Amino acid sequence: MRHPTDGTLRRLLDEPAGVPDDDRTHVAGCAQCLRGLSAVREDAAAATAALSSAATPDVDLAWRRFSAHVAADARGRAAAPAPAPARRWRRALRSPVAAALGVALVLGGAGAAAAADWLQVFRTEEVAALPVSSTDLVGLPDLSAYGELVLVTEPGVHEVADAAAAAEETGLDVPHVDALPAGVTGEPAYTVGGQAVAEFTFSADRAAQAAAAAGETLPPPPAGLDGSTFRLMAGPGVAAVWSEARGVPALVVARVTAPSAFSSGVPFETAREYLLSLPGLPDELAAQLEDFTADGTTLPLPVPAELATSSTADVGGHEATVLATRDGTVTGVVWVEDGVVTGVAGSLSEDEVLAVARGLR
Repeated sequence: MRHPTDGTLRRLLDEPAGVPDDDRTHVAGCAQCLRGLSAVREDAAAATAALSSAATPDVDLAWRRFSAHVAADARGRAAAPAPAPARRWRRALRSPVAAALGVALVLGGAGAAAAADWLQVFRTEEVAALPVSSTDLVGLPDLSAYGELVLVTEPGVHEVADAAAAAEETGLDVPHVDALPAGVTGEPAYTVGGQAVAEFTFSADRAAQAAAAAGETLPPPPAGLDGSTFRLMAGPGVAAVWSEARGVPALVVARVTAPSAFSSGVPFETAREYLLSLPGLPDELAAQLEDFTADGTTLPLPVPAELATSSTADVGGHEATVLATRDGTVTGVVWVEDGVVTGVAGSLSEDEVLAVARGLR
């Protein structure tokens, strides 16, 4: 019998009655699965502790540390004789949310036309919430096991002095807030980043090895998919951040050139059908992704249904997605206009966030 997926192991913790008897019996007598269950239990405990912690994180300090790390990492690569594999990005792909976004981008529908030797397969014209369960997120396949990811260009995130400097570096119209919500005061800090470019090359051998390790057998990949490369691009971007006294952002307004994806020549339908059949991708989630990616212009935003709600609203004649944590601590809204994604979020009500969004200039 094949080993149960990570999603099944997580369900043993959250909803044991929903796991088939055969799977429960297998896990109880399998050393490998018991080790996996232990790891899932530790991850769940860590996530619960982080979400329930009463401590207030110093987000500004964390952002500065991240920016310094990115800069130091970029300097190290510049001094190296050849670019190293993007290990950090491969680890990031193990994040369920990142994996879902990666699948969504790669599965984006047929685009407008070829750009040089690349065929555009996705362009973001709107963002829509994709409600998912924690079980679905945990069960997503690890895309890094199916090929090689190379970071071509890093965004080089860093702070700048003011809005004028942010506009000069990014070429974007820096959002200006006419009227700040109650409780939000002072001038914002500006953070910018350049364009990020990553390339993922599919490997049939690595995909087969990953499937075998999970007790699965992959069907032979269609002609042309093995060795094909997908290029993912996003940015540049800018964020204006107003912080409370404790360092927690009271309001964040950000703009970024919308994500897009290109293929080295494999037709959209070829990649779409095969990637949606990968083992570990829940059937319901695969069906949702198929619906979302039909036109190749809608970027699904996975939203853990247990933690947040989603709705839609009009912002300047554009359909926007509104997200709110179920405990009411954070609300955000995001929309796409002329190839640029704009987002507003903070410790505010939905009405306050929408008022800021609709008043931007």
